Amino acid sequence: MVACERQLLGLALACIAFVGSIISCALPTWRIMTAFKDYNMLVCIVEGLWKTCVILPIGQMHCMGNEYIRLPADMNAARALIIIAIIIEVLGILLGAAGRNFMNFVPDERHRSNMALTSGIAFLIAGFFFLTPVSWTTSTINDYFHHTQSTYGPDLGVRRKMELGAALYIGWFTTVLLFLGGGLVCSSFFCRNGTDSYLEIRKRFYDSFHLKFVSGMSRLTKYKIRLKWIEIFTI
Repeated sequence: MVACERQLLGLALACIAFVGSIISCALPTWRIMTAFKDYNMLVCIVEGLWKTCVILPIGQMHCMGNEYIRLPADMNAARALIIIAIIIEVLGILLGAAGRNFMNFVPDERHRSNMALTSGIAFLIAGFFFLTPVSWTTSTINDYFHHTQSTYGPDLGVRRKMELGAALYIGWFTTVLLFLGGGLVCSSFFCRNGTDSYLEIRKRFYDSFHLKFVSGMSRLTKYKIRLKWIEIFTI
């Protein structure tokens, strides 16, 4: 795969990841907590970054903004980190589009290559910013799953469980796409620069060889002329 195709594929994956990050940030399904008794659901609480919804057994759902609820540390950190990741993704997409060969925003090829490399690094950084809250929340849910305890006491038999929501699965998928896209864009830079360096070295070699050949031929011609003059004067 040539450098141009790698860069285009990496940019396409990053654009898909950007859409996934928006969906993951907006969905109120980061984690799902269900209280049940004797396999009958009592209440289901669905938590997101911006709002929390309560689903009753009769099917009614009530949602409220998280500004009225005290969120845990992992959810508060996830808000900030994901917003930063989305901003970095936007910058990376803009730099990647400007660094494409068919765009005329930057006429210099070297500057376009540097912009493409910066775009790939931005996608990788955004991937780390997205990975942190997703993995942190997943770890919290897994710890809660292994330490499930009674809500109202063991005598009542009411228990609760916490599960991963759809937003977290989308977040993991988005993280993978960001790393793949950033890696492809960065590899296209090094592949392109390696090819350019090889062509430049080969051009210099041929230019040097041509100059030496021409210089040698001119010296040989001068030497033959001198021999010719010597033969003329010795006759």
